[in-house]
Amino acid sequence: MSRTFKLPSWLPIDPYILALIGTVALAALLPASGTAAEVADGASTGAVALLFFLYGARLSTAEVLDGLRHWRLHLTVLICTFVAFPLLGLAGKGLVPYVLTPQLYTGFLFLCLVPSTIQSSIAFTSIARGNVPAAICAGSFSSIAGIVLTPLLAAALLGNSGGGFSADALLRIGVQLLLPFIAGQLLRRWIGGFLTRHKKVLGRVDRGSILLVVYTAFSEGMVAGIWHQVTPARLGVLLAAEAVLLALMLTLTWYGAKRLGFDRGDRIAIQFAGSKKSLASGLPMASVLFGAHAGLAVLPLMLFHQMQLMVCAVIAKRRSRDPQDGLRERPGIAASGAVAEEPISVG
Repeated sequence: MSRTFKLPSWLPIDPYILALIGTVALAALLPASGTAAEVADGASTGAVALLFFLYGARLSTAEVLDGLRHWRLHLTVLICTFVAFPLLGLAGKGLVPYVLTPQLYTGFLFLCLVPSTIQSSIAFTSIARGNVPAAICAGSFSSIAGIVLTPLLAAALLGNSGGGFSADALLRIGVQLLLPFIAGQLLRRWIGGFLTRHKKVLGRVDRGSILLVVYTAFSEGMVAGIWHQVTPARLGVLLAAEAVLLALMLTLTWYGAKRLGFDRGDRIAIQFAGSKKSLASGLPMASVLFGAHAGLAVLPLMLFHQMQLMVCAVIAKRRSRDPQDGLRERPGIAASGAVAEEPISVG
C-alpha cells in the first residue's frame, strides 16, 4: 500500500522550500551547460509565460482594474524599491573593506537597485490573503520601471555609465509577461471555469515551472564559477548583511504602510512587493552592466533571492492564519483561484 510522505507538523519548514533548496543543490552538482543550458533556458522562458497566462485567466478584469486604481500603493512600492533600498545599499559602504570586499559590495549595492519580483509577490500576497490584483500591478510596474531606473541608478551609484537599457529588454518583458497575461484575460471567459475546477493540479504545474526557473538561474551561476570566487567567511558575512537588509525592508514596508493608512490587504501587498528583488530581472541586467564581471556581481542577488523566498514563505503562512476580523474581503479573489494554494514563485 502506497503512503504519501508528509513532514512532521512540528517541523517549521514548508515542503516547497525544501524543494527549492533541493533544486539549488541539483544545480550545484549537475548544472545545465551547453545545449542543455539552451534547452533549460527556453523551457524556463516558456514556464514564466505559462505562469502569467494562468494568472491572467484566473483574475477577472474587474479585479485587475481595481488593482490599477491603487496608485498610492504602487507609488509606495516604487519608493521602497528604488529609493529606500538604494539608500540602505549606500549605507552598506561602511562595511568595506572590513566586512565586505569591494567586489562583493558592488554586488550588494546592485541587488538594491533591481526591480521587485512579480510572481513571488503575487504568490505570497495570495497565501497571506492580501490584495492580489494590487500585487500584480505593483510588481509589474516595478519590473517595467526597473528597465529604465536600474541602469540609470547603476550608472550614478556604481560609476558604470555604459548604459544597459535597450528596447530588446522592454520587448522581452512585454512578450514574456504582459502578452501571456493579456491572452489569459481574453480567454478567461472560456477557460476560467476549468482553471477554477482544477486549481490544485494547476498549482502543481505552477510549482514545477518555478523549480525549473530556479534550476536554470543557478545553473548559469555555477557554470560561470561564481561560487569559487568567494571564501566561506566572506560568504557568511555577506549573508548576515543581507539578512539585516531584508529585516529592515520587511519592517519598513509593514509598519510604514500602516502609518500611511493602508488597510491590511494593501499592507500585505506592499510588504511582499516592496521588500523583494527579482533574480529574473537582475541576471540579464547584470550581464549587460558588468559584462565579464557579472558572475560575482550577481552572487549577492542570488543569495538574497533565496533568503527572501524562505523568510517570506514563513511570514505569508503566518499571515494566512490571522483571524478574519479586520481583513477587508475583496470580491472575486477566491473565485479566481488566487487563494492560499498559489505557489511560492520566483520573480
